[in-house]
Amino acid sequence: MTFGRALLGALVLLVGGCAAAAPAPVQAVEQLRPEVLAELPHDTGAFTQGLEFGPDGALYEGTGRAGRSQLRELDPATGEVLRSVPLPGELFGEGITVVDDRIWQLTWTDGVALEWDRDGFTLRREVPIEGEGWGLCRDGDRLVRSDGTDRLRFHDPDTFAETGSVAVTLDGEPVTELNELECVDGQVWANVWQTDRIVRIDPGDGRVTAEVDASGLLDADRRAGADVLNGIAAAGDGEYLLTGKLWPVTFRVRFTPA
Repeated sequence: MTFGRALLGALVLLVGGCAAAAPAPVQAVEQLRPEVLAELPHDTGAFTQGLEFGPDGALYEGTGRAGRSQLRELDPATGEVLRSVPLPGELFGEGITVVDDRIWQLTWTDGVALEWDRDGFTLRREVPIEGEGWGLCRDGDRLVRSDGTDRLRFHDPDTFAETGSVAVTLDGEPVTELNELECVDGQVWANVWQTDRIVRIDPGDGRVTAEVDASGLLDADRRAGADVLNGIAAAGDGEYLLTGKLWPVTFRVRFTPA
């Protein structure tokens, strides 16, 4: 009897331990779509890599392609290019973000980030970085960078020193090719390169919490000659600007349940 009771107790502990180790249920990912509120023209020569509003309401755009990359200020009402400056040499520009009186701009495979003076559009310095540069945004007292992998990398906004990273997952699987980024209220929105998808990421654990299906945003007639969706800027009051590389239009949208 003593042996039987001991065996039964061991089985109860084993079953209890297995139950405690069971994985947590997968949390539902919110499914969204862009509701178009307005349209404004976009320069079809702009290979858009970054799009962001400054604290004063100015709209900034970073464009790519070796030898043709620029930093631009746009009229947020008309899409007109108000001023622009070329990147040095053959640098291939990527994502941008505004930090007070400065603008950080990534380069793709050139191994540097550029720090611009926001008022004068003059280059302050080039800072070395490891890996590729894709998207960039400011999340409070840190910058968030994508590099084409499944990781978001965190950087100091003053020195651009890397301070950590997190792996991005959807239902436990890695999400790669994260491109242009926008930080909003502690969350990171990311274009997924070569798709019409935008994902919302919790940078604390890297989990995708929402997906936006932007397919059909650009109709077939206007898609001719255009490249992929890439460019998201928070416009306030729950509204966003969306555009793409070589797109003829920028959309003001609100994300609503699909």
